[in-house]
Order: sequence, then structure tokens, then C-alpha cells
Amino acid sequence: MGYTGHINTQEHMTPVIRKKLKNGLRVILAPEKDARASTVLVLVDTGSKYENKKTNGLSHFLEHMCFKGTTKRPKAIDISSLLDGLGSSYNAFTGQEYTGYYAKVAPAHIHDAIDIVSDLYLNPTFPKEEIEKEKGVIVEEINMYEDMPSRKVWDSIMSALYGDQPAGWNIAGTPELVRSFSRKDFIKYRAQHYVAEATTVVVAGKFDEKKVLADIELLFKDIARDSKVGKKPTKEKQSTPVVRIEKKKSDQTHLILAVRAFDINDKRLPALSVLSAVLGGGMSSRLFSHIRDELGLCYYIRAEVDAYTDHGFLAISAGVRNDAATDAVREIVVQLKRMKDEPVSAEELSRAKESLKGRLYLGLEKSDEVALFYGMQEVMHKKLEAPQLVAGKIDRVTVADIQALAEELFKNNKLNLALIGPHAAPARFEKLLAL
Repeated sequence: MGYTGHINTQEHMTPVIRKKLKNGLRVILAPEKDARASTVLVLVDTGSKYENKKTNGLSHFLEHMCFKGTTKRPKAIDISSLLDGLGSSYNAFTGQEYTGYYAKVAPAHIHDAIDIVSDLYLNPTFPKEEIEKEKGVIVEEINMYEDMPSRKVWDSIMSALYGDQPAGWNIAGTPELVRSFSRKDFIKYRAQHYVAEATTVVVAGKFDEKKVLADIELLFKDIARDSKVGKKPTKEKQSTPVVRIEKKKSDQTHLILAVRAFDINDKRLPALSVLSAVLGGGMSSRLFSHIRDELGLCYYIRAEVDAYTDHGFLAISAGVRNDAATDAVREIVVQLKRMKDEPVSAEELSRAKESLKGRLYLGLEKSDEVALFYGMQEVMHKKLEAPQLVAGKIDRVTVADIQALAEELFKNNKLNLALIGPHAAPARFEKLLAL
């Protein structure tokens, strides 16, 4: 019969409603009476990790094709002109484990936005001529990222970490695979994944809850109720440090040093987030203040946590002078050792916690970020936590928690390094990866 639940949120917000309809569709309503905008976001539990070697890139391509015509709105211009006419900010995105479609509008237009976004999600027609044209668009998108080393290096580190399995593949696929897809591939893949039990509809901002819920129930009443096709678990295996170098003539070396960690539902994730903030969460962090401000080796350097349902890692990314690449890697490793050997100071701990909580709350000032905050929890956790609860977990992290985590994670057999720049000798970097 479905379920209905509420969670307490910030004082100025009405409690968030989480509801499962009889057809299996999940609905999250996050109303805020004083908001100046409203957002509808439709998420589906599928992405590149649900693909195989022949279909790699199909999730992302399908996302593009949903904007190319529906049974109700046959042409791409029929969709875009309506959304533009609403003054909407709209787009879609694909990750390893989710795909999302959204529109952000003035509150008066939220019902129109729900109608349009639900239509492109539920009723794409995949015109053959549009598929052929979009192949060129996506190949150029792939080429664009090839020419952006600060972005391309993320593909390299995923390959270094996970190798020849979906978690290690490019989300957009390869030009060869993109050119190979046919209309029947889209129809088959969509039927396997775009079903009620894998779909979440989120509405955030200013709106009438009863009217919006009625809209969703009506528009999604005929969504497919087939069983969802699953994904294979990601395999993690590493015995020695891994170095992946892509030699490229450039004026700057872009690098990522990543450490294997754990999945997004692990209870230690708040501690890892605080550890990451201490290392590279801002201009006062250890990495930034030492490697950029004191040594002048880089322009940007940061640390961040990337976690999924069955794997995760801590990544330190930097753009450094070509002649300083080895020095930068050496200094990053020194800071990792320091996290193991020296307890974090009370001042650093407090600053990292307040930084994380501040960014959490500041992000929730916008309806699209609120929709994403709750929608991603539903997709990745299958439960919702209010911002206060998330902040409370951060507050409870101790100095001992951080040091214990550093000792567990910062080991040679968990280190992975990816570089893009004018370098050709992995050995000189490999010898630096020693903790």
C-alpha cells in the first residue's frame, strides 16, 4: 500500500514528506513557504555502473535523447521552447548510479514544469534521425573533456582505482561505442531501468503540497512497473601503489592522489569528511596552506570524498607546475603521514566541522540544492536525514576518530596516483608513494 513519512527540517521549512505510491514510485516533497523558486527533479537509480562493455555510455546518451522529442511534444524545440518560456533553469545529468532530470522555475510555473519534466522522462520517442545527429554531439562532448586535463584526470584516477569494470569506465563511453548505438538499444535499456520502483520524484521550494502530489500521481500513474535490472558489485583489489600517467604536452600537470576508502553508507563517512576538510577543505587547510601558500607549487589543491553504494575513496587533486610534480606528490604524501602520526588540533577540528556544516546549510538556500540533497539520499541511502542530523554526525567526530581512520586508510596498498602532463617515467612517482 506504500508508505508516508515526515522528517523534521530547518525551522523555516515545513517538514519534508516522503511517500511511496501504490505503483512503487517514490515521492519527496520539501516545501518552503518563503522560497522564491521551485524545483522538480526526477531521479532514476541507473547510470554507467549498470552497463556492460557493449553498452558503456548508453545511460548518458539516453539522458540526452529524452530531450529530443516525446509522444506529446514530438520535437526537441517543443520541449526547450516551453521550458525557456517558463524562465526555467533546466538540465539533466548522469552519474555512475543515478540519472537526473530537473527544472527550476518561479513558483507559479511549478505545475507546468512537472508536466514537461514528467513527459520527457516517461514518453521519449528516440527518433532515429535525432539519435544519429546526437552521436556527433556526444563525441564532441567526449573530445571536449579530452582537452580539459583538470577534468580528464578524474577519468584516469577512476581507471587506476577500478580498472576494466563499470566503476573504472568513462561515464560517457567511447566515441566508437557511442557511434554503435541503435534505437533498439535505447528502448531495451530504458525498459530495464526506467521503472516505478527505481524512480524518485522530488519537488522543493514554494508550492501547494496537495496539488503537486495530485499532479505527480496523475502524470506517473502509467509508469512501467516491471522489475528493475540490477548491477554487478564493484571489485576492489590492490596490493601495491598504482601510478597512471597520460603523457600530454601542457603548461601544467594535473594530478589526483586517491586512497581507497568505503561506501556511502559506512558509519565512518562523517569522520572521513572531517578528515578531508582538515587536509584540503579550504584555503586554511593543511594542503592549501603548505603546498600552495608556503611552497608555491600549485594553483589549486583540494581534498574531497567520493562515495558510492559499494565503494568509495578520498581524492586529493591539484594543478601544479610541470617541474614541481614530483615535489607536489612528495609533499602530499608527507601530509598523509602527518595525519597518521599527529593528532589533529582542537582548532583544526573545530574549523573543519564548521566549514562542512556551513557549506551544508548555505547550499540548502536554493530549491534545486534542496531537491538534490533529499533526492540523492533517497537514491543512494534509501532513507532521508534532515540537515540537523547530518550536522550532528559531523559534530560527534573526535580527534581519535580521525587519527584511527588515517592509520587505517593511509597505507601503501591503498594509494593510487593519476597524472596528466609532460611526464613519461612512472617509476619516479611510484617511489614517492610510501607511507
